[in-house]
Parts: sequence; C-alpha cells; structure tokens
Amino acid sequence: NMRFEEGETKNDKTLAKTLASLADIFINDAFGVSHRAHASVEGIAQHFDIENKAAGFLLAKEIKFFYHIIEEPKRPFVSIVGGSKVSGKLEALYNLIPKVDKIIIGGGMAFTFLKALGHEIGNSLVEEDLLPEALKIMEEAKQLGVKFYLPVDAIIAEEFNADAFAKSVTIQEIPADWMGLDIGPASSLLFAQAIEDAHTILWNGPMGVYEMEKFAKGSTKLSHVVAKSYATTVVGGGDTADLVRRTGDEEEMSFISTGGGASLELIEGKVLPGVKALIIE
Repeated sequence: NMRFEEGETKNDKTLAKTLASLADIFINDAFGVSHRAHASVEGIAQHFDIENKAAGFLLAKEIKFFYHIIEEPKRPFVSIVGGSKVSGKLEALYNLIPKVDKIIIGGGMAFTFLKALGHEIGNSLVEEDLLPEALKIMEEAKQLGVKFYLPVDAIIAEEFNADAFAKSVTIQEIPADWMGLDIGPASSLLFAQAIEDAHTILWNGPMGVYEMEKFAKGSTKLSHVVAKSYATTVVGGGDTADLVRRTGDEEEMSFISTGGGASLELIEGKVLPGVKALIIE
C-alpha cells in the first residue's frame, strides 16, 4: 500500500523519481485514486515522455463514460444527489444544474435546502453557513427551468441509533427534538415518478442512513426504481455503489463507477491530477 510510504501523499519528488526508475512505461489504471496528486499517481508520471505513459482500460472507460453522460446525455437527464452534507456536493451541484433537466435531492443534505425554504427541521443535520448557497442553487435551477425535487416526508427518530423508535411524518411535522434519517414513502413515490421518463440517470449519494435497516427503505426503493428504469443509469460514489450491491441491483445498472472521490470530481467538471499528468509532456 503506497500510502504507508513516507512522501506518497505529499507527492514527494524523490519518491516519484525512484518509482519511475523501476520501469520504462507507466500505465495508470487506478481511477479510484486519480483525483489525488500523490507520488505514485501524479508525481511518477512527470518522469515519463508522452509516448511512454498512458491510461489503462478501466481509467479510460471511466473518463469516457462520465464525459458522455454529463456532456452528451440522452434526455431527459435526471441527477439524483444524496449523502449527508451539501458542502461535499456543492461544486457538483453547480456543475450539474446547467446540464440536467431534473435534480432530486435526498439524504441529510436535503435538510439544509428545506431549512433554507423556511421549514422547521428539528434536530436534523443542517449546514447553517450554506443556507444562502442552498437558496442560490434552487434559484439557479428555477432560472434554467430545471425541476428541483426535495423530500416531502421523512422517517424520523429522536436519536441517531439503529434501535431508536422511528416514524414517518411530513416535512412540516418534524418535532423540535427529532431528526430526519431517511426519506419517507411519499418522497419515494414522488422521486419514482420524477425519473419515470428519464433517458439518463446519474446517481451519487444515498437517501438516508442506509447502513441502519430502519432508515434504509428510501435508498432501497430508489435503487430498485433506478434499476428497473429503461434509462442509461450511472452510479457514482462509494456509498451508492455499496448500496446497489446490498440491494442486489448491481447487475441492472448501466455503469457503476469504481471511484468515490474521483467520480465526484468528474461530476464537478474537474480534470483529475492523475489524468492531467498523463497528457503533459
């Protein structure tokens, strides 16, 4: 494991040169780490001529797939964005809004958007400093005619615990000392209807705390709906990939990315350091 090597994560030039001296040709096929400017990923490539370095088949496949999905999608193009925090998906949302026809927001990050709209969300996860950004994102979607979907109900509990008592309520009825940990049944139905006519679906992030059985139904239902869709379906992000394997929908998806952070950076529109190093003399 290269990260145990001193200097790997700091992209140490001496380590990169030493690694490069071991071979005449460098092939990067590690998509999952290509967003990291590390010695064995980015630094090493600087020591090879353009003719002696290249992307492996997996890396090339990932890059091409994400490019075609994001830049040349079959429409309607629906993006499903979940996970716990808006901060982790902010750049991705800004890059996606001008390109998609619909955006579905779920997971803990949905509560920041809901609070920005004036909803009382109890003890649900919220990023107070990003409330203005949430409003800005929703306003941009509105200006561009992008349909923006948020949960209309939630599975709530008094504590973040697999054994906690859970119940379903509308977003307007979340008590002050309760927290939302999954989307509710009405949201599952709404989101299913939203992707019914999709020709391309890009999914990154679960709808709730899917690791806990009580709060996994929203993510599980969505996984089944996406799997049964006739659309080209792309799953990005480690948690989402893990989820579709748990639900048994893995084989029904068109493409499951092997990278978590790497796939997110592609969705953000960034050039990965490990890829850029392959195309520089």
